[in-house]
Amino acid sequence: MAAAIVLPAGPTAAAADGSNEFSARTYMLAPGAATPSLAQLKAGTGQVQLAVAGAPENAATTPMEVVGPAAAYGKRASTPAAVASPRQAAPLPFMAPAVSYPEPARALTLDECKQNLAGATQVYIKSRFAVCTGLKVTTVWEKQSGAVGTSTYTVYVRGTVPKEADRTMYFDYDVTDFTAVGSTGVSGLKIGLKGDIAADWPAAATPITSNTLPVTKTWLEMQSHPHYTHSVRYAPGQGTGAGAADVIAAVYQPEVTSTLPAGWVGESPKTGKPFMFAPRWDAASYLRNSTGAGNPANKGGAAFSMIATLEYSSKPGAPEQAVAEHIRQAFTNPKATKPLNALKNVPGDTIQEPLHRLFLDTKRHDRNRAVAVRECKRYWGANYTDGGKECDEFPFASTYEGSAVEEYDVNVERNNFSVQPVPGDQNGAAGTLLRGFYNANRIIDGPEDGFIVKIN
Repeated sequence: MAAAIVLPAGPTAAAADGSNEFSARTYMLAPGAATPSLAQLKAGTGQVQLAVAGAPENAATTPMEVVGPAAAYGKRASTPAAVASPRQAAPLPFMAPAVSYPEPARALTLDECKQNLAGATQVYIKSRFAVCTGLKVTTVWEKQSGAVGTSTYTVYVRGTVPKEADRTMYFDYDVTDFTAVGSTGVSGLKIGLKGDIAADWPAAATPITSNTLPVTKTWLEMQSHPHYTHSVRYAPGQGTGAGAADVIAAVYQPEVTSTLPAGWVGESPKTGKPFMFAPRWDAASYLRNSTGAGNPANKGGAAFSMIATLEYSSKPGAPEQAVAEHIRQAFTNPKATKPLNALKNVPGDTIQEPLHRLFLDTKRHDRNRAVAVRECKRYWGANYTDGGKECDEFPFASTYEGSAVEEYDVNVERNNFSVQPVPGDQNGAAGTLLRGFYNANRIIDGPEDGFIVKIN
């Protein structure tokens, strides 16, 4: 902590000019937000900067990427979160028998969280099992002559699901980067941390939480004990969803309070809410750990209900290269793809138009495939399979947006998909990667989940 002249915290404190009133203003900012210097505050320019950066009345609370019922909670962000590449650290498996989609990250360090919450960014998504957010708390300490000191600390909250076969989620709170400059009342300042289940679906579902939060400590006590872990889980059997998916969705809302010392005038306690988390639990029969490996109380798993990203590689030698190139064309030049449609706008590459997994309705899946094959024959002839080629379709047959979507939804654009013959081994590799992606990321059937595709 930077050196500071600390004013007395009690109500008898008196300024040199004879007044007995000290005041303080507290601002809740993005963790990477720049804060004005004491000199700027004394000059009168810093307060405006803080007021604009804080703006709690219009602050978003829900990441843009949230899907399911939690997406309607609070105010949705207008800018995307920082997102890690799912395959950035994974070597490409060039041999077809070894094709597999990388397992998503389940750990997230404090340093990673800090590095990715730079500037105005307030949410970092490393995977569906590792997400973080944060809040910087800045207090301007004043007397009648103006600002006399500043203090700042930052709270980072990391949500993780460390084990695939465990329904327990952990939320790690770290209070860091304590600074105090000039004359402040930090010796009597109190910092509070809380994690609240603000909503859940179904509402009758009952969470099990650890008793580590809420906690309130003084500035100095929090410096000495800056880390707290809060756990949350829901037992299976309380959820809903087609195909006995047993889905429970919730809103986990971190909360930070800053309470001024006695004798200081200002809004107190000041409460800030970092971006919320959208945890989800399921016990879908078609996903991993569906039986709990002999422990029914632990069957299924947990994930954060946020749009996942499937990455395909178009790089030379990638086993799915031809499929990746086909999808890229469908995104970038859809009018040139087959079937012809001057209004074609293929979904699946933006958060606003994600794809939705189709698993339970096998007839619809088969119909998607049949329509795709029909169009391949229409444009390339019955012998399009010569040389070991197969009909590749996008959106995938295993999505509700597949080739037959217009037969199920009269409101969608006709022929809003793309087909193309590709080498069978590459089509097979892409399918293997897709199935691995679905399973590893716990993608459930239906509109309450979603994913997008990116080509690198």
